[in-house]
Amino acid sequence: MNNTYNIAAVALFSVWLYPASDASAAIDWNGFIAQGLIQAPDSGFVNSSGDISAELTELGLNSRLRLAPAWHLSGQLVYLDGGNRYPPGLRLDYLFLDWYFYNSNDLQANLYLGRIKNQHWLYSSTRDVPFTRPSIVLPQSVYFDAFRDIAVGSDGMALQARHYNNLGDFTFNWSLGTTPVSTQQSELLLGGVIDGKLKMNFDHQASLYWQPQLSRFSFGMVLLDSNFSYSATDTEPFFAADFTVSRVMLNMRYQLEKWEFSSEIQQERLQIDGFFSPLFRQDQLGQGGYVMAQYRHSAQLRWFAMLDYSVANKDDRRGQLLNKNSGGTVPAYFAYQQSVAGGLSYDISSSLRLSAEIHWVEGAGRLSPVILPDVVTNRHKYWQLYAAQLTYRF
Repeated sequence: MNNTYNIAAVALFSVWLYPASDASAAIDWNGFIAQGLIQAPDSGFVNSSGDISAELTELGLNSRLRLAPAWHLSGQLVYLDGGNRYPPGLRLDYLFLDWYFYNSNDLQANLYLGRIKNQHWLYSSTRDVPFTRPSIVLPQSVYFDAFRDIAVGSDGMALQARHYNNLGDFTFNWSLGTTPVSTQQSELLLGGVIDGKLKMNFDHQASLYWQPQLSRFSFGMVLLDSNFSYSATDTEPFFAADFTVSRVMLNMRYQLEKWEFSSEIQQERLQIDGFFSPLFRQDQLGQGGYVMAQYRHSAQLRWFAMLDYSVANKDDRRGQLLNKNSGGTVPAYFAYQQSVAGGLSYDISSSLRLSAEIHWVEGAGRLSPVILPDVVTNRHKYWQLYAAQLTYRF
């Protein structure tokens, strides 16, 4: 375990070392244990065989320590095993210092320093805890699982400001940082045959949310700009490269007593300089988004339904150009992915939840790896995803 994890372990697990009488007012800690079964036959979403798998494991412990009235330390350690969705093992999701530096009747502001948490997307700040996600597997058009560890947070700083006036509630978020990219993460994104190292140089995001006064609607806009560099080795057939990802997102949420409707749409620009050859250059715009409806049937039972859609190149929505440019080696359905999903969750108790869902999918555009697609494992245009998970929180 590296030094970062050692520091995080000390910061988080120290809650157990405090006497209860001293820590009751200063420390909050929570955790979760989730285990399930998942299968995605005819695809490599979970594994290469398509068999039923127990690689749906999530263990986590998070804590919030009050250092002073305006200062807090928050962190979370998790262990994940999701098959091909993301690298298995222990990771530090976040560990940051929270300074509540301004507070008035109509404006509050916080500064975050450390391994900060992504608070920009609708579910980015809650995707790391099974109990707070709307589904076991989130819509891949926005919450691409291969990018999970990069998208959850980054090492750097963030600012949040909340303002209230007669037009409603406004929340502004800004962040700047970078995220370590492991060898396994690099292979998930680029391909299993690489030997070099992928590095994130920066991740810059800003978002603005508005909830009109006395309204059940909320609206948001997110801007993202990030850059990666690839250092190739002398023994591989690839070259040094720069990858730039820029994204514009719009979102909406409508909440009623029993119903909730949410949607996020995004346009993403991917620029590649190098990698396939020193002179290779690609600049394309992808698009995607989802619409989700949730219905709370009772205090224990909740249903959801979702439509999800994404294309890697808006000028090649059905992949004919991708297939042609690859000499026919990459099927056209790798240029897009669209799905219909539905599921339910039942709260057996306040601490125990059982969830199940099914996804019907066309295309392989959101199956990893992205740059060097696995056309052998993902040789089917149509495939399904089945998942069931039992979650306990404490």
